Amino acid sequence: MECHRIQAVQQPIIPTVAELIRLNPGTISLGQGVVYYGPPPLAFDKIRECLGDSTTHKYGVVDGESWLRQAISKKLLVENLLEVSGKNRIVVTAGSNMGFYNAILAIADHGDEVILQSPYYFNHEMAVTMAGCKPVLVKTQADFHWNVGKVADAITEKTKAIVTISPNNPTGAVYSQSTLQNINELCREHGIYHICDEAYEHFVFEGNRHFSPGSMPHAVNYTISLYSLSKSYGFASWRIGYMVIPEHLYGAVRKIQDTILICPPVVSQLVALGATLEGSAYRDERIKIIEKVRRSALEKLKSLGQVIDMPSAEGAFYMLLRVHTDQDDMSLLRALITQFRIAAIPGSAFGIQDGCYFRVAYGSLQQATVEEGMDRLVMGLKTLV
Repeated sequence: MECHRIQAVQQPIIPTVAELIRLNPGTISLGQGVVYYGPPPLAFDKIRECLGDSTTHKYGVVDGESWLRQAISKKLLVENLLEVSGKNRIVVTAGSNMGFYNAILAIADHGDEVILQSPYYFNHEMAVTMAGCKPVLVKTQADFHWNVGKVADAITEKTKAIVTISPNNPTGAVYSQSTLQNINELCREHGIYHICDEAYEHFVFEGNRHFSPGSMPHAVNYTISLYSLSKSYGFASWRIGYMVIPEHLYGAVRKIQDTILICPPVVSQLVALGATLEGSAYRDERIKIIEKVRRSALEKLKSLGQVIDMPSAEGAFYMLLRVHTDQDDMSLLRALITQFRIAAIPGSAFGIQDGCYFRVAYGSLQQATVEEGMDRLVMGLKTLV
């Protein structure tokens, strides 16, 4: 039987929806957050170069190989204006989810509190609960942006961190620089950590710009920045991400990572190096296609009129829709899959209890597929609601 701590953790929603899709062949998934493209050719060239090197088949460095950390350091300086110096350091992880769990285990004891937005990213809430800590949820505004005053009111003597995700999963909101600066300043004033999940840093639309709080002067000692190659370079299954942590946390993170992972997979690090060296042109060209898909999706959904509420979703590749119905989200999802062969992720997975919501992910779709998928979703909602 599961221990009480694990019993308190919600069941992962992605496999649940995947099983419903498997049982209904032909279903188009607007569920899992992946992009339609894979890693660039240079990524695989790096593997070919090193297959004959016996050292690549042995255990690697706990915090990642030096050649990858050096490439990441250059990227951070150019793209994020974040300098890696003697006050902070890069730790390569098996995806940014692992980076988040590393951070929680390093900074929080059993019963400590971690502030999350509501709706939250389900794996963050699950990780906080799994670590024996308490997720404290601060409800966002109607446009899914944070009211910094409400965040400040949620801080207690047990608070260890405030978590921001921008661009946001599940809402697609992009937080303004001023909002992120104000939250970072709150953390400084209260002696707590700012955990910044920036996995979708390159997916920013409608003239918005991504801002990295770790680039702020004096933020280095209390800011933990999380990044991923899964999204920007189509790396989902290779499980490579990285974190930038204050130097004083390195000992704790090293213990955690050595116990759970030993080292990031070297072959995945080689692919990551190739992608990093490829530069921005490869990903930016493909993100422009995703931006066109986004516009098509928005146009299709507009035809639902008063059936849904849909904030503009300026980033990532998600839209969080409120459906005006008394039906619960899982019942409606099953009907959408079985009757219309279209799937999304129910809002209850993100902690939403006051209404029927769905996260629609469009990053994995090509133009033709998104039109078909959105047509099915629109028809399904018009028919069922």
